[in-house]
Amino acid sequence: MSDSLCQRTATELAALIRAREVSAREVMQAHLDRIERLNPKVNALVSLDPEGALAGAAAADERLASGAAVGPLHGLPMAHKDTHDTAGLRTTYGSPLLADNVPARDELVVERLKAAGAVTMGKTNVPEFAAGSHTFNPVFGTTANPYALDRSAGGSSGGAAVSLACRMQPLADGSDMGGSLRNPASFNNVVGLRPAPGRVPTWPDAAAWSTLSVQGPMARTVADVALMLSVIAGPDDRSPISIDQPGSVFREPLDADLQDLRVAFSMDLGGDLVVDPQVRAVLEPAAQVLAKLGGAVEEAWPDLTGADEVFRTLRAWQFELMLGELRDAHPDRIKPSLRDNIDVGRALTGADVGRAERLHTELYHRVREFFTRYDVLALPVSQVPPFDIDLEFPTEIGGVTMPSYLDWMRSAYWISATGCPAISVPAGFTPEGLPVGLQLVGPHRSEPELLRIAHAFEQATRHAELPPPL
Repeated sequence: MSDSLCQRTATELAALIRAREVSAREVMQAHLDRIERLNPKVNALVSLDPEGALAGAAAADERLASGAAVGPLHGLPMAHKDTHDTAGLRTTYGSPLLADNVPARDELVVERLKAAGAVTMGKTNVPEFAAGSHTFNPVFGTTANPYALDRSAGGSSGGAAVSLACRMQPLADGSDMGGSLRNPASFNNVVGLRPAPGRVPTWPDAAAWSTLSVQGPMARTVADVALMLSVIAGPDDRSPISIDQPGSVFREPLDADLQDLRVAFSMDLGGDLVVDPQVRAVLEPAAQVLAKLGGAVEEAWPDLTGADEVFRTLRAWQFELMLGELRDAHPDRIKPSLRDNIDVGRALTGADVGRAERLHTELYHRVREFFTRYDVLALPVSQVPPFDIDLEFPTEIGGVTMPSYLDWMRSAYWISATGCPAISVPAGFTPEGLPVGLQLVGPHRSEPELLRIAHAFEQATRHAELPPPL
């Protein structure tokens, strides 16, 4: 009974708790038991607080028994990403410089999750300052992929994705600059949504006007992602780019008629991406699945000229803004790849940033026009399957050298530069049993439609139902 609760979706668990068919304490204890058994193998969850979690679950049961109104996530266990400030709970950002940091208040995404009834039980592991798509840091070590413990879990929301895959929590929050919600979802056979900038407002934020980094939901099903998005989306005056549309729009049914769906499908964006043959082999059948759902599928892709320069320039500028002072004060205590990125940002001129903004605007309009002809773009999330856990990043794909820890992630970060919402949905496995996700991209601010398409693909394929061998 205990372990079967962990197999339930977040939507199912929330309904069971509200109906008082199971208590929040029972749900929490079941997940804590599973964490005790599995987490030592994968190192996904850190700074765990079992006593505080059980006390929070007991308070949730008391509130429900009192007849008070409860939120849509009432009683659900949750560990927050270790880059999301959580009041009273150690939040390290994966950095030894913040190893003892205990925030005094919650940041906005955590604030909203708690207000909806989620019960905090710990944090999820991240790369140092969330830089890179491989989860390792000098504070807590490396997170392993539960489908193959010698492979990367992806990142930066790697701990979040692994904890979901292992059924150690039903929902997870994450963030995404260059693929950090999508890449680990792909590597761990779960669902990760990068919303449009402003859909999930962020606060506090040193670069509040930036559209590059967003926060968003992860779960094992598209329906659970929509449930969580309904809670964390919606306007807030503390974010100047927040979208003035309530999160309740994501509580609408996901079933939809896709007979008139227009799908652009591309494995390599016209040859601009180097994609591992194993990834190609897994994803090629996805075109047929989308066609059977009623879509008219064509090989097509938008012109993403300039996306690389836009992303790298604005990312470096933002890293210098956020971490430049720490880099100066502690140059030997920040990982070299991150230190180099900060230095690139420091060397940028006004002309460099201005050119990036011009290219960014041109890119937006080309992609906007592309989506007048298509409803969704389908392409790989990641150009490689989960790679060797001992590598910092893949150094080559198909014989092509990847000089830096960003080069192998273009399939994700070029999409980040467009500002379009994008979701990673489980799409199958390599012959070694390694998960591969399909990336679905929609027009600007089209998350409701994108979730319906992703849900239909998920229901037609059912790849997400295969748990890791752990």
